[in-house]
Amino acid sequence: MSHSVHPYSHRLGIIRDWKSRWFGTDGKYQEFLKTDVLIREFLEKKLRGNYVDGIEMERSGGNVLRIIIKTSKPGMIIGRSGEGSLKLKEAIMVKLRKIRVSIPKEVKIDIEEVRSPESHSAIVGQMIAEGLEKRLPFMRVMKQAVEKVMANRDVKGVKVTLSGRLGGADMSRVESVKNGRLPLQTLRADIDFAREKAHLPYGDIGIKVWIYRGDVFVAPSAIRRGGGRIE
Repeated sequence: MSHSVHPYSHRLGIIRDWKSRWFGTDGKYQEFLKTDVLIREFLEKKLRGNYVDGIEMERSGGNVLRIIIKTSKPGMIIGRSGEGSLKLKEAIMVKLRKIRVSIPKEVKIDIEEVRSPESHSAIVGQMIAEGLEKRLPFMRVMKQAVEKVMANRDVKGVKVTLSGRLGGADMSRVESVKNGRLPLQTLRADIDFAREKAHLPYGDIGIKVWIYRGDVFVAPSAIRRGGGRIE
């Protein structure tokens, strides 16, 4: 029997880097992991609708926690004269106290802009969820999303799958729309994958998005150093 493997974890260390970058020193691995998972879930819920592509965590010596938020709408998160980012930092500190973990001496929030949102699966998934929550026909929403993604030069293939009570039907079903290539087993293929949910009165609709952005021949560690091919 075949097994479905997450396209991100499948490529870790080959063309992908970890979303949490730190070392579990002094037996704090469990605490750091718990903190990262809960803070990421908290931010994804709080920043829903701001088109957040990803949230990454970095720690240096356990004293400084750096949170990198990648979004296509940085102005909405930063706010006027940085008020939004300050409020977000305060909310994170409250959450850290609530989950009863050791609070780092300093929490830094970096907000990075995503240049082409249509080529990032998490943002496309949120766009589809918005359309479904506005009660638009699900087939039209899927096809429009696929057309928008394929209009981007960087994208070579896309697949969108919806599952649940589509159109308010009594029986749930699965519908997919695909365009272009999607080589899921090729490790150097840059496949961006995301899951999203559309919250509707008759239940949630699950959304899955795969986007193929061509092949990558440089390892993630080499990208930061500025060179190095994958052999």
